[in-house]
Amino acid sequence: MWGPEGLDEVEAELLGPPEELKGRAVLEIGAGAAQCARWLAAQGALPVALDISHRQLQHALRIGGPFPLVCADAGALPFADESFDLACSAYGALPFVADPVLVLKEVRRVLRPGGRFVFSVTHPIRWAFPDEPGPEGLTVSSSYFDRTPYVEQDEQGRAVYVEHHRTLGDRVRDVVAGGFRLVDLVEPQWPSWNSSEWGGWSPLRGNLIPGTAVFVCERD
Repeated sequence: MWGPEGLDEVEAELLGPPEELKGRAVLEIGAGAAQCARWLAAQGALPVALDISHRQLQHALRIGGPFPLVCADAGALPFADESFDLACSAYGALPFVADPVLVLKEVRRVLRPGGRFVFSVTHPIRWAFPDEPGPEGLTVSSSYFDRTPYVEQDEQGRAVYVEHHRTLGDRVRDVVAGGFRLVDLVEPQWPSWNSSEWGGWSPLRGNLIPGTAVFVCERD
């Protein structure tokens, strides 16, 4: 799944037709519990799941899967140049780093020529609206252009969660600065079958404003 709307890679084929994934080396960045890598392995691909969180990778290890788990920073990938055919990231890494261009350059470095990187993030327009699923979440409450990060702190004042806001234009410029060609920008519509409501996600909001932006990029 590329986002809470429920856009499935089987349907979207943003990494390519599933039957063509067999034998291809794929890097999942910000893998969390490695759900994407697990699906890729089931298609016959050769995934590697990378995350900076040791605890998330412990979850991945407990669930299991026939692929390596790597604890590392997305801005300093511990792989040789041109190691992978494809890379993907579903809501991983990029929203949480202050310098996304550094990550994009690293991903480009480890991709082979012609390699594709597909990543999804919260759609930038959502930053202007409250994180509420009901009608109160439909009124703009802050500036879309305010790039101040969202930060949660512990009792000692240490940042325990940071998410960075980039406008849609920022994201496009980041992709280009990272050395990629932007092939597609997918804004999934909320499907009629999805009746889920949690956090700021709901059919009410999803039918009116986009929630996810999926960037399809290629290394020429």
